[in-house]
This record gives sequence, structure tokens and C-alpha cells, in this order.
Amino acid sequence: MGLTIAYIIIAIYSIALMLIFFYSLAQLNLLVNYLGYKRRNEEAPKFNLMDPREIPYVTIQLPIYNEEYVVERLLDNIAKIEYPKSKLEIQVLDDSTDDSVIETAKKIEALQKEGLDIQHIRRENRQGFKAGALKEGLAVAKGNFIAIFDADFMPEGDWLKKTVPYFKDDEIGVVQTRWGHINRDYSTLTKIQAFALDAHFTLEQVGRNSKGHFINFNGTAGIWRKQCIIDAGNWEGDTLTEDLDLSYRAQLKNWKFKYLEDVETPAELPVVMSAARSQQFRWNKGGAENFRKTVWSVITAKNLDFKTKFHGVMHLLNSSMFLCVFLVSVLSIPMLYIKNTYGHLAWVFEITSFFIISTIILFFCYWFTYKSMQGGGFDKFVDYIKLFFTFFSVALGLSFHNTIAVLEGHLGKRSEFVRTPKFNINNLTDSWKGNKYITKKLSPNMILEFALMIYFLFGMYSAVPLNDFGLFPFHLMLFLGFGFVFFKSLTAKA
Repeated sequence: MGLTIAYIIIAIYSIALMLIFFYSLAQLNLLVNYLGYKRRNEEAPKFNLMDPREIPYVTIQLPIYNEEYVVERLLDNIAKIEYPKSKLEIQVLDDSTDDSVIETAKKIEALQKEGLDIQHIRRENRQGFKAGALKEGLAVAKGNFIAIFDADFMPEGDWLKKTVPYFKDDEIGVVQTRWGHINRDYSTLTKIQAFALDAHFTLEQVGRNSKGHFINFNGTAGIWRKQCIIDAGNWEGDTLTEDLDLSYRAQLKNWKFKYLEDVETPAELPVVMSAARSQQFRWNKGGAENFRKTVWSVITAKNLDFKTKFHGVMHLLNSSMFLCVFLVSVLSIPMLYIKNTYGHLAWVFEITSFFIISTIILFFCYWFTYKSMQGGGFDKFVDYIKLFFTFFSVALGLSFHNTIAVLEGHLGKRSEFVRTPKFNINNLTDSWKGNKYITKKLSPNMILEFALMIYFLFGMYSAVPLNDFGLFPFHLMLFLGFGFVFFKSLTAKA
């Protein structure tokens, strides 16, 4: 390996490590914000349900697309929402292209006969995907406030009573609630997804919102002021995360967002790797697309302080951390050989401590969010350690898949909005097999993930002849992570 190439590898490796380190510092700052906010007692506003003048008109939008397995559950649940029927409208924004349309229409007709104001809105095309459906529904919505639920979400009956009163503050444009997980313990895959989402919905959402930094509407389980949507420029379908896009445009217009950690909205997690992969791809590519679209507006905004701009940029760069992690992972094996070939460069490897420090910071941050959700104590801490390193390994295993998504987003490559298939999984005995929406084809990325699993097995082997085991635990997690992702993806094809 030439010295010039060695220097290039060291430079890329170092930059990626430093970006990960800055990300971990941002997370640590959010933890400080989160812990400070948790000590405050905030009383929720109320409105008088007996006074019609105080009760605003609400439209609930249910964007669906080929949701055969969960649409009946969704509609049954929404019908139980406790709110005056004279002030409530439900729009089923149905872009489905399969037979589920017929059953959905029958269910809606039955609910209409029960006195519910529920409309079945169909489009001739899927232009703008989910954003297009929401925009078309908004054009005819009766409500001054627009609640949105994806097909797998099941809000409690008093959900509107807990969220709508916050709009008494005329500056609030969005109220977002925390996602719950009805199938958290279904499998290792659902446990680590719940773990990652819990960190977002505690540490990140509270940490940012408590200090007035930008947060995002999460696409579902939240409610918008209609005026805010229109003022911010309405829904746009030019990114795969239309929720993040509109959130930033609204906050740049000085609208305030309110996040309610204590209001949980249960939902279903993807139970097969192919479904989780499609969701991860959409979220991470959309994040990169929004960075490309919005970051300059955040940086140049006159109405934002430096700290809000910093957290805004880091938020928009969240998905790009997968690119950094993947670069560090792939280059770690060449770095191992550089270290043992060029003795005069030994000092450079002090920088690897940044990765260890970053991991420790994230371990520390996620423990507090885990404890707030699952409770503390020694046994819980042991469970947390196992879950953290399982999550960390699988996140590493998804780094290649998510890196492709991030690069496509930054490069402006357009792609279709691929929905996450739903399964109606409520307990450990429910099965996903036979679901007709599961992707059947073997992707080239899966073959490359198998190759990466072998590559990191070679990295583990390299520690023996070089007598250098410093990176062995890292390569072991990479080997296990890519192996988990590959074999779980493979079994979903069966």
C-alpha cells in the first residue's frame, strides 16, 4: 500500500470519525436539555367540551395505500375517538390499487350509517404520493385542525382532548405525540426498532423542543393547524419525507411546535427485515433530500440563534451519519494494516479514541432514554447493555443499505415512495407469513451485504497475524450486524 494512498485513507477515516464525534456531542447536549425539562411540571391547557364556542372543528386524515390487513382495525379505532360528531370529519385518503378498496368502501359506508362524517377520497393517480394525498384532502377539509394517522396507528379515544387544547396558543402550528409500539417484544428486530424510536421520541424530540430548537412532525400521530400548513407552502412531494420538509418550512416561518412525550399513540413496528429496510431507506434518503433542500435556509435564517441553527443542521444530517459510520467501518481494516506497516504514523491512531468516546457518549445518552421508558435498576441495566450492543451491531449492518439511500438523497436521484407493508401483528402468536405485500425479489444490495460480512470476518482474522486486537470487537459487531441483516432479509423471501 503506497504512502499516498495511506494518507488519503487516514484523512477520510479521520473526517468521518470527527463528524460522528460532533454528532455524539449534539446528542449529549440534547440529553442535558431532556433531563432539565423532565424536572419541570407543566400543566396541560383544557377546553370546555360543554361550550360549543370552545370546540374547534377537526379533520382526521387517514392516508392509506394497499392496507388490506390493517384498514378495518384502523377505521374501527378511529370511530371510537371521543369528540363531538358535529365538529369532527374523517377523510380516508385511499390511493390503493388492490382489492382492499372494496372492503374499505363497505366499512366506510357502515360507519356513515352510524352517523360518522367520514369520506372515502380516491385519486386517479398517486402524484406526490402521501404528500399529494394529504394536499388533495386538505383542499376540501372542513376542519381548522388536521390530525393525521398512518394505517397502523391506533390513537386512544381521548387523543383529541389531549392535543387540541394546546392550540389555544395561536403561535402553535403542530402538536406531535410519542409513538408507542404494540409489538415491541415480537422479535429482536422489533426490539431494536423500538429502542431506536424511543431514543428519538424522548432524547431528541424533547431535547430540541424544550429549548425552542426545530423538531419534526413525524408523519403521523400529530395534528396541524390548517393555517400553518398553508402559510408554510402546503405539502410538497419532492422529498420522501414530506413531514420533515413541511416541519422546517413552518418553523422557518416562526410557527411553534409542541411535542407531548406523555401522550402515547400505539402503532405497529415492521416485523420482517424487508419492511424495515424499505422504511429505513425512505427515512434516510428523505433526510438527505431535506438537507439538500433546506440547510441553506436554516443557516441563513435571520430569526434563529446559533444553537438552533447548529441543532437544525445536525438534525438534517442525522441520516448522513450512516455514510460516516460505513466509511469508518470499511476503512478500519486498511487502517489496521497501515498502523502495522508505517510505524511513523502510529500517532495518527490516537484519533481512533474519538470513536470510542462517541460510543460511550451514545451509550450514556440512550441509557437515560431507556430508563425513562423501561425503568431503572441493575436487571434493567443488564438488559439495556445487551439491547444497546444488539442495536449497535444491527445499525452497523444496515449502514451500507442506508448509505446508498443517503447518497441518492444528496445527489438528487428521485425515486418512488415505497410504503412499509403492515401486518396486523398484535402479539407473539401472530404470523407475518403469507402477507402479499412483502417484497419477494433478492436485491443486489443483499449480496453485497453478504460480501461485507465475509470482509469483516477477514478483519477479525487479521488481528491474529498482526497481533493487534484493538479493532476486533468492532469487526465482530460488524460481522454479526451484516450477518443478521443478510440472513433476516433472506428468510423474509421464504
